[in-house]
Amino acid sequence: MDWEVSVLGFGVRRLPRLGNNPLEIDEAESIGILRYAIDHGVNYLDLGCPYDLKQQERLTTVVYLALGDGYRAKIRLAASLPSLLIKSSADFDGYLNQQLKWLKSDSIDFFLLGWLNHESWPRLKELGVLGWAEGAMADGRIGRLGFSLHDHFQVLRGILNDYDSWTLAQFQYSYMDANYLPGVSGLKYASDKGLAVVAAEPLRGGRLTKEPPPSVAKVWATAPRKHSLAEWGLRWVWNHPEVATAVSDMSAMEQLKKNVALADNAQADSLTVADEVLISRARDAYRKLRPIPCTACRGCMPCPQGIDVPRLFELYNDAIMYGDMETARAIYQLEKHDINSCNQCGLCVCGREIPILDWLKELSGAWAKE
Repeated sequence: MDWEVSVLGFGVRRLPRLGNNPLEIDEAESIGILRYAIDHGVNYLDLGCPYDLKQQERLTTVVYLALGDGYRAKIRLAASLPSLLIKSSADFDGYLNQQLKWLKSDSIDFFLLGWLNHESWPRLKELGVLGWAEGAMADGRIGRLGFSLHDHFQVLRGILNDYDSWTLAQFQYSYMDANYLPGVSGLKYASDKGLAVVAAEPLRGGRLTKEPPPSVAKVWATAPRKHSLAEWGLRWVWNHPEVATAVSDMSAMEQLKKNVALADNAQADSLTVADEVLISRARDAYRKLRPIPCTACRGCMPCPQGIDVPRLFELYNDAIMYGDMETARAIYQLEKHDINSCNQCGLCVCGREIPILDWLKELSGAWAKE
């Protein structure tokens, strides 16, 4: 690569708010946080996917203000195409140009095809997204092309085989994701293909730093070195030399300062065997809390009503593991699931004999309804 990114990247989705209104961003505090990050070596800023245009406009405007006074030249800026909202090829230009307008810029360093999975990627290809992206790079609006993945290893392999000029791949990667979406194997595969890999949500959006359930806390209590939960999580991600940067959505100066201090000492291949075993035990303790023993084999799919049963089970299992129903509801709405479209047809038979229809009723009552 003829460019480099810092080991710690900054995601702007959780910049501090004034009260509970997501549009009321604390402008002064946010600018201070962003500039402190850049002053201390963070050079990769991720704007995220513009699924809520009003919120995205406000976030992007604050970022634009923070990047004045010469700060723009010090960073690499990434924006994304919201694949779940794309209805026609005209939307490609629409979403890119809108974000450039908010930034008062003619170009963006990295443009990611956001939220690719086994459904969105074929649809975008059919609409000609790769040809469009090549044109946008030729006219200078896009510097480099990447994608964010929300699916398994086989989907990642297909995306990489479909196009040979990707610059970076971004996907969720934490110690809870070692064997999942697309896990360590996906990390190594993308790196071997020459891509920079961006680890998103290395602390699972803060869920790995909150007070853990008793069974997990018991594991951490045996740690020979008393690191913070954030340090264990980040050190596990940075331990992989294939990770170019770990993007954390930070919302407070104290949090940022701690993460920057950890990044200053980040080293690949630095965990001991005992460290690896400890983190593996913590992962297993979390996973034992999952109420639905779904392996996401997708044997119950496709659903005639378009319900993604394995994904809904994943969201619910995460909600129970981390004690966080709010995030599950938010992702449910973002991904536009509709559990109430189930007509009880019974075609979703599970080889592990999971009572799928009973669980769908449970999920609907727990968090899916508005």
